Amino acid sequence: MLKINTVDKVYLATGVTDLRKAIDGLSVIVLESFNLDPFSKCLFVFCNRKRDKIKILEWDHNGFWLHYKRLEKDTFNWPDDNSKVIAIDQRQFRWLLDGLSINQKNAHPSTTERLII
Repeated sequence: MLKINTVDKVYLATGVTDLRKAIDGLSVIVLESFNLDPFSKCLFVFCNRKRDKIKILEWDHNGFWLHYKRLEKDTFNWPDDNSKVIAIDQRQFRWLLDGLSINQKNAHPSTTERLII
């Protein structure tokens, strides 16, 4: 199972990606198109044209993981801006996986305040 709380960032390849690509092809997109390091402690997320499938590329200390999710019904609420990469936080990524927009206007804002006892 994917543990998103252990990654530094989540990057979305907005628009459409040919999901026939495997690890090597997706790594090249990360490296050459987005000028990011595929070996970093980040998730790189790609979606197909129908928006019912995603692939997630993740580097582990000695190899890549390629996570794949196919929805049986419905679609992902995927950003349209082609050939652009955007960084989102773990909370936005969970929203995306749950079928919500990454921009939730009514969500409670995050806080870093701590109660000291």
